[in-house]
Parts: sequence; structure tokens; C-alpha cells
Amino acid sequence: MNRSKPETTKRQKQLLHELNKCADELSGQELYRSLHEGDFSMGLTTVYRNLQALVKQGLVRSRHLPTGEVLYAPVERDIHHLTCVSCGETRRLEGCPVKTMNLPKKTSKEFELLFHTLEYFGLCQICSKSMNA
Repeated sequence: MNRSKPETTKRQKQLLHELNKCADELSGQELYRSLHEGDFSMGLTTVYRNLQALVKQGLVRSRHLPTGEVLYAPVERDIHHLTCVSCGETRRLEGCPVKTMNLPKKTSKEFELLFHTLEYFGLCQICSKSMNA
């Protein structure tokens, strides 16, 4: 299943450039601020619209936090997290257990895989202690 990917626009290329400059994930707000401070300003709605297009193209991955905020990173950055549902503290996991999984052949022929996500949600030690106190 070979589909032609849409052409990446100038604005999308700029967003990819900003994401690649950062070693971590960025929110749409953070991307908006960093672009607004530089030479390539765009509106907040335009930032989010282009981020969604990049996600659909499989160039950017998104991660939804319990607070509703969404963080973005290039798909090449295969990062997974543990997130506290109470305070929102996030810790990176080492390695990627998903890489060793094999999809059934039928599934891999029916879908063009773009990226994957893996998230664990729970309570950090501080929140767990305060709830049990």
C-alpha cells in the first residue's frame, strides 16, 4: 500500500526544525513562543493545524498528558514515559519494548505504520504517599 505523501509546507518544515533543535518534546504553545521570538512567526492556530498535518504524515508523534496538554516530537525520537496521573510528573523509560513486538503479517500488509506510542500511567511516590496518609 504505497500512498503518496503530501508535500511538506514551509511552515511544517519550520516546525520540524524547531522540534529537531530541542532534545525533548514541545507543546504547541512552546513551539508558538519559540517561533514568535524568532524570524518565522505564525499564529497559534496555524501551529496546531500544521502539527496535526505532520502527525498525519507520520513525521511527528504526539503524546497526550493527563492535563489535556499534547506534547510533540519527531518520530525518529522513540521515547516512552511513565506519567503520574495526579501531579503530571513524567519520567522517561529506557529502551523501547514495542520494537521487539511482531505484528501479524495480515495487519502489517493492511496498514502503513507511521509510528507507535507507549505510555504508562500511575502515581509517583509522593502522590501515592499523600493519598495513603
